[in-house]
Amino acid sequence: MTPTGNVYLVSGVTDMRKSIDGLSLIVADTLEMDPFSQAWFIFCNRGRDKLKILFWDTNGFWLYYRRLEKGHFKWPVPKCNGAVHISKQQLQWLLSGLTLDNPKAHRPIFGLEV
Repeated sequence: MTPTGNVYLVSGVTDMRKSIDGLSLIVADTLEMDPFSQAWFIFCNRGRDKLKILFWDTNGFWLYYRRLEKGHFKWPVPKCNGAVHISKQQLQWLLSGLTLDNPKAHRPIFGLEV
């Protein structure tokens, strides 16, 4: 699956024992965002080797869980409490073990004309 809406990293550390109800409460109460939107919400544990992705799809929640057997996710250091908006490409980088500001990636070019 690929995100159809916005993608948000939830800053800081999340207790990975939380499931759909607990994570959706974090989205609603702490982030003051709508867990029933098309957005994907990404949570990470203290060891940065586990991720959970929560999103609403038509009539129910999806909860993806990823555990690395070796290595860590390049989870950004939180600059503030809340959520950090990232692009779909940055999500792919994160899941592939890269940083969000991958300097080797081609930067998008806008406003070109032929």
